[in-house]
Amino acid sequence: MAPEDRRAALIAATLPLLREYGTAISTRQIAEAAGVAEGTIFGVFPDKASLLRAALMSAFDPQPAVDALAALGAQTELRARLSEAVTTLRTAMCANANLITAPRELMADDAEFRERMMDGRRRMLAGLAALIEPDRDRLRRSPEATAQLLLMLIVASAHRGFGQGGEFGEMDDEEIVSDLLDGLLVRPSPTPSTESLS
Repeated sequence: MAPEDRRAALIAATLPLLREYGTAISTRQIAEAAGVAEGTIFGVFPDKASLLRAALMSAFDPQPAVDALAALGAQTELRARLSEAVTTLRTAMCANANLITAPRELMADDAEFRERMMDGRRRMLAGLAALIEPDRDRLRRSPEATAQLLLMLIVASAHRGFGQGGEFGEMDDEEIVSDLLDGLLVRPSPTPSTESLS
């Protein structure tokens, strides 16, 4: 097996273990999951931390989500597009929910990882803004600002620590889109007439 293929196989075997057990996993567990001898890991990675960093970078790679957003196109109605986008992004974020604290442990001094995380966020925002752009004239805010608000709702609903698992964490994809597009009022309050103000 070529070194790049072995590297990819080790990362693929490490990711489910990271998601289930966190960074306390052992190289023996990784080797067993990958079906290789433990020493094989160190032929590809200088140490366990390097493998874990590579697996985290793979987990947080935004490209699959960015590609999925681009594939949605603008053929459907805005609400339907955004619901699909929320489902796509929440699925990816929920899969990595247990990894959110790991980067702090492993990436504290890794400027490349921090930049990749920021770049990933920018790319997701750009993908959402592109989905919203055809309906720019229907919104009070720009597609970029709307995308930022939507991403904040998605992140907060996907990562239970923000809402402590209460009602906020129980929002489904359609409710997130409805809260963004329709607001939180059950029905609009009547506008006071000028006579009642005098």
